[in-house]
Formats: sequence, C-alpha cells, structure tokens
Amino acid sequence: MVRLLTVMGLLLVSLSANADFHPNRLIVKMINGTPKSDLITNSKKLFGNMYVVYTNNLQELEAQLEEESNVQYVQRDFKSPKAELPKAIPALPSQWDITKAEGQFNDPRLSSQWTFKNSEDGGISINRAYQTRRSQPREEIIVAVVDTGVDFNHEDLKEVMWTNPGEIAGNGIDDDGNGYIDDIHGINTLVRDSNGNATVDMRDTHSHGTHVSGSIGAKQNNGKGVAGIAGNVKIMGIRTVPNSSDELDVDVIEAFLYAAKMGAKVINCSFGKSRNEGGMAVSETIEHIRDEYGVLVVAAAGNDSSNIDRRPTYPASFPNDNLLVVASTSSSGSMSYFSNYGVVGVDVAAPGSGILSTVPNNRYSSMSGTSMASPNTAGVAAEVLSHFPDLTPVELKKVLMDTVTKSSRYNGKVASGGRIDLEKALELASKL
Repeated sequence: MVRLLTVMGLLLVSLSANADFHPNRLIVKMINGTPKSDLITNSKKLFGNMYVVYTNNLQELEAQLEEESNVQYVQRDFKSPKAELPKAIPALPSQWDITKAEGQFNDPRLSSQWTFKNSEDGGISINRAYQTRRSQPREEIIVAVVDTGVDFNHEDLKEVMWTNPGEIAGNGIDDDGNGYIDDIHGINTLVRDSNGNATVDMRDTHSHGTHVSGSIGAKQNNGKGVAGIAGNVKIMGIRTVPNSSDELDVDVIEAFLYAAKMGAKVINCSFGKSRNEGGMAVSETIEHIRDEYGVLVVAAAGNDSSNIDRRPTYPASFPNDNLLVVASTSSSGSMSYFSNYGVVGVDVAAPGSGILSTVPNNRYSSMSGTSMASPNTAGVAAEVLSHFPDLTPVELKKVLMDTVTKSSRYNGKVASGGRIDLEKALELASKL
C-alpha cells in the first residue's frame, strides 16, 4: 500500500500486498507520431503523448484502448488501501554542543538539530559548511514539497514560502494562464473540483509536509525555532498525499509537472508504495522534467528494514538518473533500524532519526523516518545548487554521491557507501 514514509516513536506502518486504483481514471500514452485515439474523449493532456482519461466504464474502455494500434500503453491510476498515520508526537532529539556553531545561527532550537553536526560526529557538516564556504549563494532555489501540504503561515516558514509572481491572490482569475486559479503558494492535486481540476488549498492538515519543509528551508537566523539546511530557498507546497496516505499516480504526475513548470529545481518525495503494477507513467514524468526543466527528484527509500533491490518501493525503485534515493541514519552515524537499503537502489544515507522540525500552528516536533532523511538531502542539494546553479540534475546527484562520508556501516546498504556531507559537496562543486 502507499503510505507516508515516517516512523513515529516505535510505530511502523506495514505494507499491504493489495493494490487499488481510481475507479474513473486511466493513464493512456499514445505511440509517438500517432494521433490521439478517438476513444479518448473526456481527457486532459499531461505531457507529450500522455493523457489522463475520465470514464464511468473503466474496464470496458481499458479493454478497448488496449486493442488500439496507436496506443502504447494503458495504465490504471494506482493507489492502495488506506492506513491512517498518527500525528507528530513530541520526542527528545539528540543534543549537540551549540558553542561549535560559532555564531552562524541564532535559532534557539539549534542545539537539538544534530543534523548540523560535523560528519565525524554523525551529522552532515552543515554548520562547518557555512563557516568555511568560499562564496555566497548566487541563486534562489525553489524546492517543491510534494506531500500532505504545508502550513504556510508557520512562524519559521512564512518568509521562505514560494509565492507565484504571476498570480494575484484572491481575485478568482488565472492571472498567469497556467491553468490554476489563485495558486499563490502551490496547488492541491488531491482535492479536485467537479471537472477533475486540481485546486489550490495546499494547507497541511496532517503535519508531515510541514515537518519536511522545515528541514529543507526553515528561516535561518530569525531567532525562532529551528534552522533549515538551505539558506537561499523557497518552498513550494503541493498537497498530493492524503492523511490516509493513499496518493494516486495521476496526482503525483500533475504535482511533478506543476512544480517543474513553475520553476522548482528540486522536488522532495517523502512517500512511496510497495507495488507499481508495471506502470511507468511516473518514471516517464521524472525523465520528462529532467529533460525539459532540469529537475532533481529526491525520494525516501522506505521504512520496512528491507532491501529494495529485492522488494522494490516506488518512486524510489524507478531507474531514473535524476532520482536520488535516500536511506536514514541515526545520531550515532549508524543506519536507522527501520531504514530500507539497497546497494543498487539506494544512493545515499542521511539523518532521519529524531529529527526536530516545524509542525503546524507554530509548533515543533521530532519525527523519525526516511521521510526525514529525504528532505535533509533535498536541503543539501538546494544549498549546493544555490551556489552552483549551472549544475544539471545528474551532475548534482553525482556531486552528492561522490562526497559522502564513507563508513563500513553502509557497506552493502547504499550505492555511494556513505552519508551526505554539505561541506564536501560544496568543495567538489566549486571545482567543476
């Protein structure tokens, strides 16, 4: 089943082997150079020759389309049975000696953000990277958080939220002509209007997406709460993952396309499912946004203590070269007990146990999961890209993988053999 990749306390959400699908939607891709099938009437173009088709007779239309010579494939819009997740719960994250920050940050909860520690102490050298960096960021980077939404009024996030420059808030008009009315901070592909169109209320009613956003880019040096990893970033909120955790492929595809078209260069995906039923539409979308928009997608590896080379999880197990898959580590530097792994399918490791970050209503809480490791990696990617914006997504991925802090603890667990390191990544990127 599909579910948020978060472990809260000792609770693990198990996977179900029973997949499900949207009863009225199909994904149809035409063969290149051929016209759209006459059977595709009530539809919306996703990109290229790929369409989402709406129907009240799914099985009948599916069978008819599969007989069409100009149809490359027909895919159901997969989801999974619901599995409700708990809200964020308070927990005590690992502490570190804040005097080592040497005035880099004034955020009062920094001492509980062990991710900022240096690599030799189990962190990813964020603090030292800010102390030793040789240049200031050249470009503001937009990171799209495809999740349960974002509390864009949070005291530690409101100043770093992306705002659509072409839209006038509340006037009921699609000012920029992108197909969405009043998409000020992002969109909601989960809740749709009567015509099947995405809406724009991307507020977080869970906590997961807000927590993820804070790890990436909570406002630094504002004397409040926590500090995000990336200092020159804007967070685009896209609500795609329901609180019941059964996101649909079409909703994910539209989220990715919107993010890329509106300028996001990094997309964080702290979600996943254990079955894919052979569908490649999401993978093809990841490839498309690489080629057309230069986007890196960062994905959580999953929380089943499993080898995803043998038991795939998606989107993490797609073969895309602009997809960076992340396992979780603890403050001791070891792999988190719950983290999935795979010497082929998992690229890097990053802090994911006991991560303190933002949650709705100006609160803060600690969560654990590869859901937390993924945004920590996305934040590092955004910080590197802000200094070196000419890096392609494939080059950026390689920089992050080539500069990990290696350890025998990760042998046979992740392809790079190590944990990400911001300081080393900035140093290598400066030489390219």
